[in-house]
Amino acid sequence: MNKRQNHYNIGLDKTPANYVPLSPLSFLARSAAVYPDHVSTVYESRSFTWAETYERCRRFASYLAGKGIGVSDTVAAMLPNVPAMNEVHFAVPMTGAVLNALNIRLDAPSIAFQLDHGGAKIILVDPEFAGVITDALAQMKGPKPFVIDVDDTSFKGGQRIGEIEYEAAVAQGAPGFNAIPPQDEWDAIALSYTSGTTGNPKGVVTHHRGAYLNAVSNILAGNLGQHPVYLWTLPMFHCNGWCFPWTIAASAGINVCLRKVEPTKIFELIKTHGVTHMCGAPIVYNTLINAPDAPKGNAARRIVGLIAGAAPPVAVLEGAESIGIRLTHVYGLTEVYGPASVCAEQPGWDELSAPERARMKRRQGVPYPLEEGVTVINPQTMQEVPRDGETIGEVMFRGNIVMKGYLKNENATKEAFEGGWFHTGDLGVLDEHGYVIIKDRSKDIIISGGENISSLEVEDILYKHPAVLFAAVVAKPDAKWGEVPCAFVELKDGASASEADIIAFCRSHMSGFKTPKAVVFGPIPKTSTGKIQKFLLRNQVDSAKAISA
Repeated sequence: MNKRQNHYNIGLDKTPANYVPLSPLSFLARSAAVYPDHVSTVYESRSFTWAETYERCRRFASYLAGKGIGVSDTVAAMLPNVPAMNEVHFAVPMTGAVLNALNIRLDAPSIAFQLDHGGAKIILVDPEFAGVITDALAQMKGPKPFVIDVDDTSFKGGQRIGEIEYEAAVAQGAPGFNAIPPQDEWDAIALSYTSGTTGNPKGVVTHHRGAYLNAVSNILAGNLGQHPVYLWTLPMFHCNGWCFPWTIAASAGINVCLRKVEPTKIFELIKTHGVTHMCGAPIVYNTLINAPDAPKGNAARRIVGLIAGAAPPVAVLEGAESIGIRLTHVYGLTEVYGPASVCAEQPGWDELSAPERARMKRRQGVPYPLEEGVTVINPQTMQEVPRDGETIGEVMFRGNIVMKGYLKNENATKEAFEGGWFHTGDLGVLDEHGYVIIKDRSKDIIISGGENISSLEVEDILYKHPAVLFAAVVAKPDAKWGEVPCAFVELKDGASASEADIIAFCRSHMSGFKTPKAVVFGPIPKTSTGKIQKFLLRNQVDSAKAISA
């Protein structure tokens, strides 16, 4: 029997007329064409329209191309939330290259590893970070990248370490540069490093398709609509600012750039520019809530805020409402472009009491609009757990908003995608409505102020202290940061060390935000085989409250 022909495929091929690979580059081109005179970016005394932003991105892409940057090359950026950081999210992929946005809180060894591992050919540097980048370049093992300074007149201090300044590079580029679109929407657009539980961090590679789809999902999940006014309280280095550089371009909104989170400055910008949306970790909102000049009641402007990280405390959700910010909890990881699930609100929640409404809104939720799925699965059977709010499994994602994989780490990629799902390493349950609720973290990752900290990385440093025999680090609830590292230390016989000694030692060997904020001395509980029983330590500091429902 002849195989039945599929007449829907005959003569119905992909052509340039009916198929274009998805890429967020198209968002910028459209907004520049449709809303050329609409303001795209404001920062201090500077502002740009969408037409101007498009031209600036094309000029810088032209400059990069002139420096030999092309398909699959890596361009790094060590920048705060300034206009240039937004622009490189378009200019770099316009050349076919991949953007590696570096965490501005990292130390020199971590940065050196990432620059070597990612093979960055160019790096953009803000004067504030000239010192740490100089140290990192000296520690690199491979070829050093070409350095471009990005001056900021609002910042006093620092120094230039590059061979050209960003505005000069932009001026040298051609305004009519034609972007190199991805030949395949699966092509890489960004490289982001995530905290590893063992050894060095993993390089998460994301693609044009995922960036495009998550940008649109942000609009839907955050109710952005058209022309939102978005305040950049979220670091643009963090999961590419959760894809919001591309989101704001898609919605032809206004990027209100902010170099540093300062409550007085934030309230000023909200009032001056009519901010409608913002994102951040619980610490950002908690800082605003407790600011002495926070507007209350009718004096507060109504803002939609997305909040991510550990489940937000009830006090944060209620406090945010008191200053006009209506929060929506989102959840995700670097491997899923930042948030890829949302605690989708249901009719009737507004009628609930404040504590009950907050309890409902703290859940990690359901898939983003354009993510295929997020659920809790038994990793042994790969079957979804019952929706009873009690049966624990591993939280897993599946769909187009999932990374390509880990750079130069096929084994880790294969393990992460085992069974056809992305394994987060987070443990959770499903409630009766199918909403995900995280209960614990199997990888022992601590989320502090929205940043991931590997407990094993901190433990490695602790073990280097001459007085330390055994060490373990767990998350401890913190009113300001959500979670902070708490170290349990068992000293060697005859040795002595104070809490201040241990903290100072750690601070001298790693970034400040990773340093333990408390140290508990004494025997550390272990199994008969010598394995440290971390669950007992978590119970001791009540760490489960930092992430449980």
